[in-house]
Amino acid sequence: MFTAFARAFQTPDLRKKLLFTLGMIVIYRLGAHIPAPGVDYTKVQQCIDQADSGGLLGLMQMFSGGALLQITIFALGIMPYITASIILQLLTVVIPRLEALKKEGQSGTAKITQYTRYLTVALAVLQGTGLVATARSGALFQNCSVGDQIVADKSVFTTVIMVITMTAGTAAVMWLGELITDKGIGNGMSILMFISIAATFPGALWSIKESGKLADGWIEFGTVILIGFVMVGLVVFVEQAQRRIPVQYAKRMIGRRSYGGTSTYIPLKVNQAGVIPVIFASSLLYIPALIVQFSGSNAGWATWITDNFVQQNEPIYMVAYFLLIVFFAFFYVAISFNPDEVADNMKKYGGFIPGIRAGRPTAEYLSYVLNRITWPGSLYLALIALVPTMALAGFGGANANFPFGGTSILIIVGVGLETVKQIESQLQQRNYEGFLR
Repeated sequence: MFTAFARAFQTPDLRKKLLFTLGMIVIYRLGAHIPAPGVDYTKVQQCIDQADSGGLLGLMQMFSGGALLQITIFALGIMPYITASIILQLLTVVIPRLEALKKEGQSGTAKITQYTRYLTVALAVLQGTGLVATARSGALFQNCSVGDQIVADKSVFTTVIMVITMTAGTAAVMWLGELITDKGIGNGMSILMFISIAATFPGALWSIKESGKLADGWIEFGTVILIGFVMVGLVVFVEQAQRRIPVQYAKRMIGRRSYGGTSTYIPLKVNQAGVIPVIFASSLLYIPALIVQFSGSNAGWATWITDNFVQQNEPIYMVAYFLLIVFFAFFYVAISFNPDEVADNMKKYGGFIPGIRAGRPTAEYLSYVLNRITWPGSLYLALIALVPTMALAGFGGANANFPFGGTSILIIVGVGLETVKQIESQLQQRNYEGFLR
């Protein structure tokens, strides 16, 4: 990987792209440290050390690079864009108009991207309003004595200015991501997601060292680093694993020219769903705790939810988390990969799987293989998400959003591998010598 980056910096146009990407990253991180208007920065810092950021709040905190609890202009980060993208992807299966746009090619994709931008701004307004309201009431930092003093001026004008600022910050983050995609290296949104998660690593690791008891915390620190490397190796191994289904294209004579006769394959990844099932499951499990928090009820059902769904090391929470991840893995694969559509396209262009008849038998075979590989993929996702919670519980109160937790490791490794692949492919295009040399 380091060799690829070194060679990229030696190529003038790639060096410009890398430097442009680094410049956008610097701007993004600067915005993540500029407080929103109306926020008392000193009181925020007093409360951050006592914050308990689990569940969906911790997920948003991770995707914002630590900017959420500091209530900065980039506090919402890229979470509204991620949510909007997932919603549009799900609606594509339900709404025929969106499905037709998806099949139109580049023009249809551009239209869906425009809808994603509009939905991102709408979600940013909603999430920004919720964040400001929570900060004003003091519920953002429940264990902090000065939590209700974070926003000193509680007038409507200040509230509107804060919401507008955070919404504009989200739009700016979305723009930075698109600039990186167009003029930099890699997918811009993925790069910003990578940076947001990586930015929280040093502080979280150092807090483990500070809270450790063995050899001034260095033993705990080293153990966590070792477990992190093992997890990264496991994730790289599974993320690269795929089931290759061979496809043969028959020869066709058009005039005097022969077309087809080539062999290729359909790569089906073991983890076809990526990190989305983990995000879905985390978001869904946070809803019961959110209802109890805002209802203020002391009834039996509220006590049961508080006892079992607030702390992530509770057995009922972990079982529900495990089952939801498995369910959403199958659900997302079912809506993102259509065996019937793939089989029809293969039949249209004269392709077939050796030993399988074209048409309906091909679709049934693809569905069978997809179900077989989704089982280990879903179990792998669930274990990756839960193992850090159990194995690292003694090191700094680790949870599912710990730096070496499932969501963060999956995103870090996935984005890192994809970016390196893009750099290497561009290097091969510029340094290809051919077989005549």
